[in-house]
Amino acid sequence: MNMVPRDTVADSALLREDLAAAFRLCHRFGWSESVGNHFSAAISEDGRRFLLNRCWQHFATIKPGDLLELDLDAPPDMDGPEAPDRSAWAVHGTLHRNAPQARVVLHCHAPYATALACLKDPTLLPIDNNTARFFGRVGYDLEFGGISDNEEEGAHLVKALGDKSVLVMGNHGVSIMGDTVADAFEDLYFFEKAAQTLILAKSTGDALAVLDDDVARNTAEGWLAYRGMAQRHFDYLKSTLDQEDAGWRG
Repeated sequence: MNMVPRDTVADSALLREDLAAAFRLCHRFGWSESVGNHFSAAISEDGRRFLLNRCWQHFATIKPGDLLELDLDAPPDMDGPEAPDRSAWAVHGTLHRNAPQARVVLHCHAPYATALACLKDPTLLPIDNNTARFFGRVGYDLEFGGISDNEEEGAHLVKALGDKSVLVMGNHGVSIMGDTVADAFEDLYFFEKAAQTLILAKSTGDALAVLDDDVARNTAEGWLAYRGMAQRHFDYLKSTLDQEDAGWRG
């Protein structure tokens, strides 16, 4: 399902606000990493125009007006002062252009998701409600080749993603696709919890009680009725940002 196009000035402003909030919340949860990693959101139906964070701006400082508005048909001067990070331009641009489900793309190195990605077999096994939430929704890229800073690597990630909404990037981290910022952030939140549960269960050394496919699939489908949780949760988290810094919206 595609995100409703945000064609009005008000909708564009709200999208900027939501994406800026996602950066700040990511830092609050301990998922940011120095001044790296990137979040983006499409602002055109075909995904060729999208918002992206500025190169090397700390997540905790990002305001709606700081976000770059980029156009794949008018590439930026990559050596100019407003140039995006080369990796972000290559990967997020390719995802927005070629993956219909990539309306919003959140990429970070959350600790447990990254630990999972570093296992020889990083499959997110369904062992509880949260892990089963992602049954059938995860793509895996197990061909780590260093920094992803070219369109060929972006195309490789699109292929690994397929029709899924989560991409576990082997030896790297995780990327989450969503229709809205709230939807994508909720999946990032629950994926990190799911990865934590699986890593902790594996750490005991005991055999895992893995759900069979039918139960896991039924559980994943059961989560669809709770999709409204995402917006309610995100709205609450944004309200706490207001309490901490009344000027974060700019």
